[in-house]
Amino acid sequence: MAWLRRYARLRVVLPADLPGGRRLRLLDESDAPALFAVIDQNREHLAEWMPWVPHHTSAQQTLAFIRASRRQVADNNGLQAAIVDDGQIVGIIGFHSIDWGQRRTTIGYWLDAGQQGRGTMTEAVRTLVDQALVTWRLRRVEIRAAVENHRSRAIPERLGFRQEGVLRQAERIGDRYVDHVVYAMEASQWTAGDDAAA
Repeated sequence: MAWLRRYARLRVVLPADLPGGRRLRLLDESDAPALFAVIDQNREHLAEWMPWVPHHTSAQQTLAFIRASRRQVADNNGLQAAIVDDGQIVGIIGFHSIDWGQRRTTIGYWLDAGQQGRGTMTEAVRTLVDQALVTWRLRRVEIRAAVENHRSRAIPERLGFRQEGVLRQAERIGDRYVDHVVYAMEASQWTAGDDAAA
């Protein structure tokens, strides 16, 4: 396992270009005001599915998130990336953590409401799945989304992820509990099926 961690640490393929001129890059502390502004402008949109939004009320909290994301990279436990369009942050995508022993990870993401419907997040997820399964040689990537969050669910479905089941009352969002659909992609399927997923 030590060789795998060492290999992976040397191979963070960011920044990365996405179709349409968008980019993925690691977050920097200087991003805190701009990232907080995007969260604040999308508060109602994000709060429907993101339980942290009502509690995220200042740029200082955003800075703390960015610092935690930098520690995550330093600890070889995944990464959080800014989705950038024309120099502006329009969303976040990242690995929650990496289980190196089991060689698996999960991906989470959100996008500015005005940026949806352009294929941006599908391409961002594709880039991170490549990072996990090809570059880092992990075996499995999961994406979990609320059953009624059809936009988030469409992304793993579009990329050929397999739906494995539903976790009942998996997450509390405000005063309600939501069920999560679990999607998975295995390395052998991604290698054999990335053309079909394109």
